[in-house]
Amino acid sequence: MNQAFLENTDDKSADASPPGYSWRHIVTFEETNVVGNVYYVRHIAWQGSCREMFLRDHAPSVLDDLSADLRLVTLKCSCEYFSELHAFDEIEITMRLKQLVQNRISLGFEYHHINSETPVLFARGAQDLGCMQVRGGGLVPVKPPEALAQALIPFGGTK
Repeated sequence: MNQAFLENTDDKSADASPPGYSWRHIVTFEETNVVGNVYYVRHIAWQGSCREMFLRDHAPSVLDDLSADLRLVTLKCSCEYFSELHAFDEIEITMRLKQLVQNRISLGFEYHHINSETPVLFARGAQDLGCMQVRGGGLVPVKPPEALAQALIPFGGTK
């Protein structure tokens, strides 16, 4: 990938960004394709893993809600790829709240390759979630549980 492109895609205002929730991962052979680089769909799976670890670490009561009748439905997800990864690369995915409105939660993700002294942005992604509750055999929109909303606030947005 063109180094100038990578430099231009890195967020120069990162210092002004609110703190994010970070999750680290080491790429395994299972996550690579026959060519040896990471299969693109893994980036989306890592968003889910980061989100789940956030719940475990900052809103564990929501896990009980999910076991009952709460559903966090992924409405939209995306990822922009700037460079390739390979087995045993160490990465850090940082999740930030972009917006929390009514029953919708918008999250942003930054993916950094951390094998070297200076982390390198290799992808950027987003997810929109809908908070839903099982009622009468269907799903209805509901506000996010207060524990989830309060846990997300320090990681980027306003309620």
